[in-house]
Amino acid sequence: MTQPPPPVSRRTIGGLEVSALGLGCMGMSQMYGSADRAESLATVRRALDLGVTFLDTSDVYGDGHNEELVGEAIAGRRGEVQLATKFSLRHDDRGGMSVDGRPENVRRCAEASLRRLGVDVIDLYYQHRVDPTVPIEDTVGAMAELVRAGTVRYLGLSEASADSVRRAVAVHPIAALQSEWSLWTRDLESAGDGGAGAGSVLAVAREHGIGIVPFSPLGRGFLTGAITSPDDFAEDDWRRTQPRFTGEAFTANLRLVEAVRAMATERGVTPGQLALAWVLAQGDDVVPIPGTKRRSYLAENVAAGAVQLSAEDLERLSGIAPPGVARGGRYADASYGYGDSPAPL
Repeated sequence: MTQPPPPVSRRTIGGLEVSALGLGCMGMSQMYGSADRAESLATVRRALDLGVTFLDTSDVYGDGHNEELVGEAIAGRRGEVQLATKFSLRHDDRGGMSVDGRPENVRRCAEASLRRLGVDVIDLYYQHRVDPTVPIEDTVGAMAELVRAGTVRYLGLSEASADSVRRAVAVHPIAALQSEWSLWTRDLESAGDGGAGAGSVLAVAREHGIGIVPFSPLGRGFLTGAITSPDDFAEDDWRRTQPRFTGEAFTANLRLVEAVRAMATERGVTPGQLALAWVLAQGDDVVPIPGTKRRSYLAENVAAGAVQLSAEDLERLSGIAPPGVARGGRYADASYGYGDSPAPL
């Protein structure tokens, strides 16, 4: 008989208590091929049953579809959930993305998100990307008004630069910084000059008591070992066109996955569990939000919380996956990345 996963522990980020592992809901509406609505709803509800109560969505995921889906899934269970959503990104007329951090857009987007989610208050409201044309002080000032009005509890930023973080906290406390962080994406740990140090986004966030919410902690699914060929991606899967998943980069990155798999086999866990355990071990202020649209992966992810890594294990993993190990950029557009980038998620 299959053993149930262990209980999910709790962590506190910027004053907000959440489950130590969250659920990224984006893939239920876009990016990774088609999703089954009934299975997506069942996945969110099963996550709550397992104690994964920190749910992450955005108004841009499926152009509102994802918020509506999450809202439907949590109906009748709102009290169990720590609900996070985002604003500022939108699809433009050219098929790309634009960012809007104007104060009037903050209010408009929040009202629309509350309506789609079917809730009275958002627990954590992120600026999805910093708008380089609008002073972040103005954007965060408008977000702070939502807190004073009682429609938002805590504020967050996503993929912001160290400078933007510093400027934002001067206006209002920031509870969480959401950025990509995993064994193959460790930019968050490095200073602007490429070296580790006090100038890193991670260091600045921690200086101000800001929790870290890593998205794509499984390398967009690659670190699970389930993807062994570009042919494994569906025709409408966004990853088919991204640098790390094509050509020679795919082959090189597969060697990294095989090294993770070998260590995971020694430990009696899956590659995905080992990769998640590494992220969880980066600090009690770290709450990764692996995404899935299927119940079958939830229990596996939850069980990663019970994987204890020794100092020797962590050192070995750092040798397997040092900063910069991944071949290829994070996005096809080289301008996307950390530091107030308008990159899609």
